[in-house]
Amino acid sequence: MSVDRREVITLIEGRVVNEHLRRHMLACEAIMRAMAERFGEDPDVWGLAGLGHDLDAEETEGDFSRHGLVAGEALAGLGAGPDVVHAVAAHNGERTGVAPESRMDIALIVADQLSGLITAATLVRPDRQLAGVQVKSLRKRFREGAFARGVHRDSIARCSEIGLELDETFAIGLQAMQDIAPELGF
Repeated sequence: MSVDRREVITLIEGRVVNEHLRRHMLACEAIMRAMAERFGEDPDVWGLAGLGHDLDAEETEGDFSRHGLVAGEALAGLGAGPDVVHAVAAHNGERTGVAPESRMDIALIVADQLSGLITAATLVRPDRQLAGVQVKSLRKRFREGAFARGVHRDSIARCSEIGLELDETFAIGLQAMQDIAPELGF
């Protein structure tokens, strides 16, 4: 059973007040769709995992052991398959106890943090526009530990586990976010 994206958006609108978090979820969806295309996977399925992965963030704030589990259950209630539910729970696997197993699971972990790095790199630009961000600037910012301290570089580096080099990962994520820049406010 496929899940109607509009139903997920409606669910997010009912559960997520923070506009920045909503935009992060859209960015993750775009990156996951692009990664799915890169691997010959279903972009709708992978995009669903990216879009819905944080829909429980405000509800589970302070109880990180439930973050991802609640979102997965909500997506399952809309008809998402077990692969999506698992990926969403595994994106916070250190706290939920759900270990990432598939390429999609790891891609979501990568996309989650990559979207944050790309957003931070955009916000420090004088024009605050995604269009001007380049892979080389992401590579530089990635190496700067003091930049965007909340971004877990080890999670982005897990791209190697699914057969991607860092620069290709940066390029995939950057292009995906640039493609939806108006939706992201950039």
